[in-house]
Amino acid sequence: MSFQAYLDNVEKQTGKTPNDFIALAREKGFGSETKVSEILAWLKEDYKLGHGHAMAMVHVIKKGPKISDKHIGSDGAHRDESGTLRLDGLKNR
Repeated sequence: MSFQAYLDNVEKQTGKTPNDFIALAREKGFGSETKVSEILAWLKEDYKLGHGHAMAMVHVIKKGPKISDKHIGSDGAHRDESGTLRLDGLKNR
């Protein structure tokens, strides 16, 4: 499953876009300096996300929409066509 597919599935499950989660995280005081475990606990408890989906959301909360070049166009399980994730939601495509 691509990184983008993880984010899209979170949106389908919760009704919230990645940008929504970023805004909610900022309201809670979470940012790039926040420990992964704190954000994971919040996402799992409040939104019932599984570990992989929560980790994808942690990435965008802490690092934004850019992903590593090693995942772009690769044959790996987490390959994407672009190095920039769409955070604005499914309806905007």
